[in-house]
Amino acid sequence: MRKTVGVLVMEHIAVGLVEDNKLLGPLRTYPEKGASLDALQSMPAENISECVRQQIRLVAKEEKIEAIGLGFPGVIREGVVEDSPNLQQVKGFNLQGALASSLSREGTQVPVRVFNDADAMAAGIAATHGKLHKLTRAWTLGNGVGFGRYPWSEGFWEGGHSVVTLDPKENFCGCGGRGHLEGILGHRAMRLRFLDLEPEEVFANAKAGDARCSEFVLLCHRALAAATATSIHMEGPGGFFVTGPNAEFIDVDLLDRLVHEMVKMSPLQGSFFEVIPTSDDVGIIGAALNAWRAARAA
Repeated sequence: MRKTVGVLVMEHIAVGLVEDNKLLGPLRTYPEKGASLDALQSMPAENISECVRQQIRLVAKEEKIEAIGLGFPGVIREGVVEDSPNLQQVKGFNLQGALASSLSREGTQVPVRVFNDADAMAAGIAATHGKLHKLTRAWTLGNGVGFGRYPWSEGFWEGGHSVVTLDPKENFCGCGGRGHLEGILGHRAMRLRFLDLEPEEVFANAKAGDARCSEFVLLCHRALAAATATSIHMEGPGGFFVTGPNAEFIDVDLLDRLVHEMVKMSPLQGSFFEVIPTSDDVGIIGAALNAWRAARAA
């Protein structure tokens, strides 16, 4: 694997130079730490593309780059962001085409590929945990909830919008759908549900014995277990990794116990969970890996 550039867009833009599934040198981030996390939410789609291009140029410098991979939240098909509930201004935007065109105009002819950000995280986890030859699935818990898989394959894979409850009052998901996992475990959804508490306060209060918060924490784990059980029933057992800013809220033992209550057929048992610390590095490596694999297959 030669030198590639990986880009991860979640609450911010992070860009790094990658070789042999390892980062070379420091990352570039926008906005810088301490700046408003709402910067991307108010930025037009064309400006996001241009900002990514600028960061790529600063990272790549004069290196010969084999491919550029970008992990971006939402439904991504052939480089087009068909929908992105948490960055709604990018809906319908050909991010891959815009970025490739702007790089071409400055003389950089490099294959560009755009993937769902959770798919980039799953690929990065596989690359950094020695699982490149195994099915790897990852939940990313942040403002929304993403579901990624490696090896990458064509599909929607919007596991964060799995229906995990039939309660019609569960309508906090950013996409507007009812009963979704993201409407329970997404950061935005939790803030809407508990207008008087931040998510970290909800989980802290649950540990202190608050009944309302404790009930919600159990609901979160049941919801994530239900979505995981659906994946197991569709694709079989295996390793599930939990990452993202809110992964620290997850009790792996409780989650494992709930999944085993939902998955009873013996051929489908044997899955496990592991919480991975939040890291831009992993998603950047994964985006670069997916782009390199796609360029080789082209």
